[in-house]
Amino acid sequence: MRVHFYRTFCGAFLACLCLLLLTPLTSYADGGAPNRAYVAGTTKGISVIDIAQQQVAGSLPAQGDPHEVLLSLDGRFLYVTQPQQGNVAILSAATGAVICKAALPGQPALLALDSNSNTLYVAGNGSSRVSALDPNTCNLKRSLQADGPVYGLAIAVSSTTNTSSNSDQIWVATTSHLEIFRENDGRAVSSIDVPGGPHYLSIPPGSAAYLTTRQGSVLAVGLVRHEIMPLIAGGQYGPMDFDEQTGEVFVPDHLHRQLDVLAPVTPGFSTPKEPERTIALGSAPNSVAITSDGQLGLVALQGGSVAMLDIPGRQLMTTFNVGGNPQFIITGLNPPVIGTTPQQANIVSTFLPLAAYIVIGVLFTVPILVFRRNRRIRVHMTKEQKNIPWKEA
Repeated sequence: MRVHFYRTFCGAFLACLCLLLLTPLTSYADGGAPNRAYVAGTTKGISVIDIAQQQVAGSLPAQGDPHEVLLSLDGRFLYVTQPQQGNVAILSAATGAVICKAALPGQPALLALDSNSNTLYVAGNGSSRVSALDPNTCNLKRSLQADGPVYGLAIAVSSTTNTSSNSDQIWVATTSHLEIFRENDGRAVSSIDVPGGPHYLSIPPGSAAYLTTRQGSVLAVGLVRHEIMPLIAGGQYGPMDFDEQTGEVFVPDHLHRQLDVLAPVTPGFSTPKEPERTIALGSAPNSVAITSDGQLGLVALQGGSVAMLDIPGRQLMTTFNVGGNPQFIITGLNPPVIGTTPQQANIVSTFLPLAAYIVIGVLFTVPILVFRRNRRIRVHMTKEQKNIPWKEA
């Protein structure tokens, strides 16, 4: 009896555990859990680094000099710009299969993903248009018209901008201005003159955006009042990333072959002395990615290598040879076991929670049914024992 109960219970438990394992965890668009790193611009297109094993695990073929990559929140899809071909492509992160492509003007090289509206924004410095795409089909939703070629792109969520419209914002760096559009209707809401020519953008949690300039400086811009705060100058700065835990911003300095680490700033208060510290590198850094737990930093280096840094320990852990000239790097989750296309992912997202609820219901129901059955059997046996006549030996 007990053996049957344990078999039933363990079977249900294992089924629930399998469902949970197959369900993708939440990741972060700017970095993500420390499972994988994707490096664009390597010899084989996009190299894949297994962070736990600390080795290059393979590659995904991508033509057209893949420049910038982003990962879907569940780690399932990889968004890739191909400026030489004038395309943006969506790939299966598990297999590298092309889900869809969109031909866009201006040698698209910049990406920003708004997870709240499920919209992928794409732009390049060969055009003043920012294209808003459906990240599942590559279909064009609408276009935003900037005042010049686009050099930087980022999303500011509504909770940080303190706007009455409750809409996320698209921040666009053009030749001489920082333009801000409302996400829900594409309306331009502000234009900020930026000396030195704005370039790369990064908007961490907090109250300020970070902006490099083409003349070699890094600025902070208040998300609400848009005040400009100079931070550092004198370098050649690349795409930035930030530490989710501390708010520190990591800035690749190509000229001085180092990472500049900036302390978080708050508009309205005095600016701390920047950089807070620097991390020397053997080669010029092109891009950096910080894992969401703040433990690791991965730096794409000129000359075909990637450095892995221990962020709390402030030391180099190892270096990977990926070849080519790595342009951009991002970290994130391993892709889910099932659902390598948007259609399959929709089916999984629809039926997997239902199956999980069923299994949870089984976990609660089976022990109750077994208990009631065992109780009836014990009552019945007790009654039978009371009816047995006494026999003397």
